[in-house]
Amino acid sequence: MKTIDRVLLGAGLLIPFWLAIGVALTALAYPGYSHIDQAMSQLGAEGAPTHGFSAWVNNFPLGVLFIAFAIGVARRFAGSRLAVLSAGLILLHGLASFATGHFSCDQGCAPAQPSLSQQVHNLAGLLMFLSLTLASALWVFLGKRLLASPRFALFSALCVLLSIASVAMMGKAFAAGHGFGLYQRLNYGVAVVWVAVLAGLALRDGPAATE
Repeated sequence: MKTIDRVLLGAGLLIPFWLAIGVALTALAYPGYSHIDQAMSQLGAEGAPTHGFSAWVNNFPLGVLFIAFAIGVARRFAGSRLAVLSAGLILLHGLASFATGHFSCDQGCAPAQPSLSQQVHNLAGLLMFLSLTLASALWVFLGKRLLASPRFALFSALCVLLSIASVAMMGKAFAAGHGFGLYQRLNYGVAVVWVAVLAGLALRDGPAATE
């Protein structure tokens, strides 16, 4: 495997660590911020004390890492159209990460009359969820075929189920006014751990299988 491919795929290994450290450090500059109740987007919301730099610490660097990883997946599994499709979905996730950073949500992120920026932010957030969930769903079928790993196929299926279940819990928590941040972190945490596991398996030496 070429060095450039190892670098690109290695970006996937960095993603969960960057996310955890970036959010934690940014939250330190937001007095009273609650990881249990508040959305991560509130760190970059209009009027937030961290509005000016949150996207530069979190959304934008993560977008770069996702795009790099997507290119690595497409190169590593170029012989599989489904794998390349999954890479395209991961790349879309990275682009949507840029959009959520550039288009900040309104103060509190839940206005009665959302601004255009809030609406674009919400749409980009939905694309982030759908793109990575669909990408992991493809590897339910590709795990055994391309990586000779039935365990990763099963792991991908569990991640899809957890992602969907945690979104449902996010909705209930939002209605209840408590716990949204916790379930959002569970949702995205599952997704980025899946990315890191795929990156680790893809970095193994040996030719990639084809469809």
